[in-house]
Amino acid sequence: MENNTELIAQCEARAKEWLSPAFDEETRKAVQTMLDNADKTDLIDAFYQNLEFGTGGLRGIMGAGTNRMNKYIVGMATQGFANYILKAFPNRNDLAVVVGHDCRNNGRMFAETVADIFSANGIKVYLFESLRPTPEISFAIRQLHCQAGVNVTASHNPREYNGYKAYWDDGAQVLAPHDKGIIDEVNKVTINDVKFEGNKDLIEIIGGEMDWDYLQAVKEAMVDQDVILRNKDLNIVYSPMHGTGRVIIPEALRSWGFQNIHVVPEQMVIDGNFPTVVSPNPENPEAMTLGMKLGTRLNADLVIASDPDADRLAIVCRNAKGEWEILNGNQTCMMFCWYIIANKKKLGQLKGNEFLVKTIVTTEVIAEIAKKNGVELRDCYTGFKWIANEIRISEGKQKYIGGGEESFGFLPFDKVRDKDSPASICLICEIAAWAKDNGKTLYDLLMDIYAEYGFSREFTVNVVRPGKTGADEIKQMMADFRANPPQVLGGAKVVLWKDYQSLEAKHADGTVEKLNMPATSNVLQWFCEDGTKISVRPSGTEPKIKFYLEIKDASFKCAGCYERCTKAADQRIEAIKKDLKLD
Repeated sequence: MENNTELIAQCEARAKEWLSPAFDEETRKAVQTMLDNADKTDLIDAFYQNLEFGTGGLRGIMGAGTNRMNKYIVGMATQGFANYILKAFPNRNDLAVVVGHDCRNNGRMFAETVADIFSANGIKVYLFESLRPTPEISFAIRQLHCQAGVNVTASHNPREYNGYKAYWDDGAQVLAPHDKGIIDEVNKVTINDVKFEGNKDLIEIIGGEMDWDYLQAVKEAMVDQDVILRNKDLNIVYSPMHGTGRVIIPEALRSWGFQNIHVVPEQMVIDGNFPTVVSPNPENPEAMTLGMKLGTRLNADLVIASDPDADRLAIVCRNAKGEWEILNGNQTCMMFCWYIIANKKKLGQLKGNEFLVKTIVTTEVIAEIAKKNGVELRDCYTGFKWIANEIRISEGKQKYIGGGEESFGFLPFDKVRDKDSPASICLICEIAAWAKDNGKTLYDLLMDIYAEYGFSREFTVNVVRPGKTGADEIKQMMADFRANPPQVLGGAKVVLWKDYQSLEAKHADGTVEKLNMPATSNVLQWFCEDGTKISVRPSGTEPKIKFYLEIKDASFKCAGCYERCTKAADQRIEAIKKDLKLD
């Protein structure tokens, strides 16, 4: 990292504040070591900024510093959050919040710190007795009529991370104006303002009774129980990836009627170090290795996993050759949307006021499915808080029947306002049971959807740039793309450029139209004449910039075309990566 004298001086000044008696000895020692080190890289990374709320709330590497997850940053964030809640509901004397955590290291300590601070500010806290899935925290906020909630989780991030998701009274992660309001309050807080001493009378431990209510609610995502009962022996292998799905997902599957459930024993162990995977992210094929091994041994129909906080899911099914095929998030989202529409229609459950939601970076095949079946589809920004926002604004007027994103998240019912892997896993097993009932596999069903609605191949490129220099580099990349937008990608002419920061869409003929979105966002999209779609956005939770590529192929007619079309799409992807200098 370059020796920026001014930046180092700023970081040193901030770090010295952390040598006061307000911080424990271990923290002071870690900060002093950074100050004494001739190489200032660690010092700058730890103190160059405050952790900020992104698309997933507060998230960072654990350790000492303003840019790290530790009890002081969690404490100041919670004190600011508490101050905001007290301001937002000035006439309430029955304020309450839900607090939960997942399996990560320091998760319980952070959750208890959060509970203590809320209670010290006169706010009642419902604290889960132990680790629980993210969707259950969202559910509990609504169920207990709370004003807010916090879940201590870093979702699928590497083991060094922890995080803090802030929820509002609708069970969704905070949106404007609350997110900005909370940040403003947090920024006013100094360490001496934090009320760390909890009021135990205001902390109520919850657990089993909420699990029961949540499991009952999850059943609302079921479309056709008869299909399940006819295929109750569907051979399922499940892994919780060392996390919170461990108990609740097998229970949910049994409550739906599935009776042949096997778990990956090594990954049933709760462990924040995630010893059996490089990264506990179901998007990484490597994370599914143990599940597939067990699936092979047991001749399973499908292998399923949830990430550590059980909001995302991964699905592995058998392809035409009987080999394991890992489905990507676009394919699972597509399958959910198709099944919900097709089978609700068949059972007479569609009344005409239903809607689906997807994120702008998710496959456009879903738009075709919705359009051909006369169901409204809404596009929103990345992050489930935006899907939740669509549910909220239509509550009581239109019926939400499903929504998802390419990053392995789906929500098939409206009692929860975040990604929900317990409900989604149960539903994908119902879909597999339906396919079996019709002499097919999930893979066959996927091929049928491509044949009817069009083939697309999706690919995500993650360009990781850690630290302060990385953040600057990502900023520069976005500025360069805006200054010089691509004209040709992979040999196809770009005909439409969308910029969600200026909320403008520019067409090749020079016409400009306004994009109808609820807020601005640092996202660019380019559409080519052959249907190719490229989306670019810096991650809100990790030091990376993401490129989402979607390639269409109109020549797909049946399952036999899959290999050829995939190969051709992969060649296009390589050409586009070259054009964007991503190789």
